[in-house]
Amino acid sequence: MDTMNNASNEYRLARKRGQKQYHDDLRRGVSPYPKVLDEILADQPVAGRTELGIFDIPIDRIVGTVTAGRRTAFSTGFMPLLEEQTEFGMKWISLCADHLGTTGIREPIRCYEYLGEFYVQEGNKRVSVLRYFGATSVSASVLRIVPAWEDTPRMRIYYEFLEFFHSSRLYAIRFHREGQYRKLVAALGFSPEHIWTAEEQQAVQSLFTRFTKASEGIALPSGATVEDAFLNFLCTYSIDEIRQMSSDALHSAIAASAAEVDASVSVSLEMEPVEKSVFGRLYDAVFLPDTLKAAFIHALSPETSDWIAAHEEGRRYAEQEFGGKVTTTAYFVSEAESADALMSRAVKEGAQVIFATTPSLMTACRRAAAAYPQIKILNCSVIMPYPGVRTYYSRIYEAKYISGAIAGAMSETGRLGYIASSPIFGVPAGINAFALGAQLTNPRARVKLRWSCVDADPLKDLIDAGVDVISNRDLPMPSRPQAHWGLNRVKSDHSLQPLLAPYWNWGEFYRKLLGDILQGHWEDNAFGSAAQAVNYWWGMQSGVVDFMMPNDLPEGVQTLAKMLKKELSGESLLPFFRTIVAQDGTVQSDGTRLFSPQEILRMDWLCDSVDGEIPPFERVLPMAQSIVRLEGIYRDTLPPQEEPNRS
Repeated sequence: MDTMNNASNEYRLARKRGQKQYHDDLRRGVSPYPKVLDEILADQPVAGRTELGIFDIPIDRIVGTVTAGRRTAFSTGFMPLLEEQTEFGMKWISLCADHLGTTGIREPIRCYEYLGEFYVQEGNKRVSVLRYFGATSVSASVLRIVPAWEDTPRMRIYYEFLEFFHSSRLYAIRFHREGQYRKLVAALGFSPEHIWTAEEQQAVQSLFTRFTKASEGIALPSGATVEDAFLNFLCTYSIDEIRQMSSDALHSAIAASAAEVDASVSVSLEMEPVEKSVFGRLYDAVFLPDTLKAAFIHALSPETSDWIAAHEEGRRYAEQEFGGKVTTTAYFVSEAESADALMSRAVKEGAQVIFATTPSLMTACRRAAAAYPQIKILNCSVIMPYPGVRTYYSRIYEAKYISGAIAGAMSETGRLGYIASSPIFGVPAGINAFALGAQLTNPRARVKLRWSCVDADPLKDLIDAGVDVISNRDLPMPSRPQAHWGLNRVKSDHSLQPLLAPYWNWGEFYRKLLGDILQGHWEDNAFGSAAQAVNYWWGMQSGVVDFMMPNDLPEGVQTLAKMLKKELSGESLLPFFRTIVAQDGTVQSDGTRLFSPQEILRMDWLCDSVDGEIPPFERVLPMAQSIVRLEGIYRDTLPPQEEPNRS
């Protein structure tokens, strides 16, 4: 009898909750009752129906009933609305008594799933009782109604979910943006075709449940979901690392990375420092440090990598320029000491700024940013939207434009060659800028494209193809010239004559950025948003991009190169501000609008004067696949790298 009395009391409390929901919905001008699937499907084409069997479904995704028969008995949250003494009320109380007693509610409900939401056919009172007591899931026999395909964002996302469900049999994880399910599968280390075992289903379900609980009370950026945060977290921490975290440690790590979810990217194009107020200048005089210590973390040694050698030269140049106000230390990843360990050591040794010089170190950067929020951390990469880690790169396409103009002027045939590195962000912009520069001086010029990440000997291929000017790789630094790098003319005996060599001048970047930090301008590019990631993308104006020319280059050509550099540096010449037609005939620009920095960085098309294509991932050589996974223009669609032991 006590159980029934308790159940009656619970019904009255549940009904009060239902009445509040009812009146709140009326005030908001929406229906106060659950949705009805029959009404939704009345004018919607259906592709098919599939019995899925019995399994647990998220109870908060139950949004309605199949028919309208009992809809007015419930609020939108499935709380009861009818009087306690009705047949409905007595049955609810009886079920509640079972739930409170030893019997429990064990019989699965019967429901339909449509577009990821559930509609009850049998068991709506069971749902009401369980939902009232805070249950997160309920056992259900599910019939899926498959909607007919239509090319809309919602339908594309749902069909991605169908692929995911076929492999995982999981309903708990729900994304609202395209591509997220594939990213999750990749982050978990599964191939798209892998059918999850029962153990894997349980492991991921438990992991997500634990993550959801640990994230309670943490504010996510507007529009972001727990699923988005979970996916972002898996890109930084392995499953084993998450399992080993205590609840408090997991909560802290999620809080530290929350701003990264759905972060936007601010691209900094050599902005002038913001003029400070009198108060700001007084604050700087008191609180800004007189000296600065910077750490440089390298994945390779300068002896084995020209890229690292260039950054090392830049580090030494910047330190020398500050005459003791800035001290720098280089750290090199090895088998004995990982990037994570090096960053921790650098912080302990007093580093206030950390530069990681390759994209492969981004994960270590993100961990360090979470562990040491007071440290300024930067990674040499592009399009990595993490507010805790700023990125930096250069607008090398500006030098490519000049290189193309010189190639067009020096070519006798109009047949030009271009050797691209890898299909990563920014590379198509360099190819297109070269082609547009060539058209500036030779409107009939065509560019034959080869890729060093695909072709065994792209230089020989181009020479054999009859081109007479070739754009090869850029110089990593001006102090270490490399034979055949940069722009070369192919002579009659197939030897190469250097014409112009674009290069990256990292010393100027480090000098300027460290100077900005010393002067208190670190926050100038953040625009006051904690969820804003900053990407320094500097070009000729800053001196980060430049070129070398041999003295025997014709004087008129040298003058042209210098003139173009002056115009590009002053932004009075914009390579992409003109009519541009892509290979497929699409007009990418009618000549009346400017491309945004994001549009230039994310170019995934080639101009119609380019003969060649962007290679698919399958054709990329193994040595280049890791960088393409990180920064490839199609990285979000790549199949995951097999890691069978992660789950």
